[in-house]
Amino acid sequence: MQGDDLGNMIYLGALGAVLVSWYVVQNHGGLSKLVRDAAAWVFIFIAVMAAIGLWGDLKHDLMPRQTVFEDQGRVELPRAEDGHYYVDLEINGRTVPFVVDTGATSVVLTQRDAARIGLDLNNLVFLTQAMTANGAVDTAPVSLDIVELGPFTDKNLPAYVNGGEMDTSLLGMTYLDRFESIQISGQKMVLER
Repeated sequence: MQGDDLGNMIYLGALGAVLVSWYVVQNHGGLSKLVRDAAAWVFIFIAVMAAIGLWGDLKHDLMPRQTVFEDQGRVELPRAEDGHYYVDLEINGRTVPFVVDTGATSVVLTQRDAARIGLDLNNLVFLTQAMTANGAVDTAPVSLDIVELGPFTDKNLPAYVNGGEMDTSLLGMTYLDRFESIQISGQKMVLER
């Protein structure tokens, strides 16, 4: 549990204690009604906490995802609520989420994603730099053995591991240039080979 989570739990606990105390003082005459009402509120509290906890999983399942049309050699990416396009690639057998970035020259992995696909972070050499909106960031050149998106498989894809903090890996033009056509129409991006 992180510091913010602990602080939120303490705050919720204190708020709950105040509400229970107020309720007990208001209903000091009927103990059985008090117990029944308290049980109902505990059940409501647990249900709300479960819904909040499950929202992250449900949100991912309810959001539109990429659609692969293997017979047509096409992948469609829906536009997310934040205006970006996201795609999941299989790299060395592991699913890695990317934000499609036509303004990025290269494929850039977060350190977390790099470790997940089997790259040894301790052996990376951060000898290059990339210019970002936040300034220069050290990067380590790598080669991705196998990259798969639906029916498309690429081998030895050049990429970089970001030496700084980054939330999501970026899918830049060194990968996107492998497609014959990239179109944005309506609320979707269509990649074709």
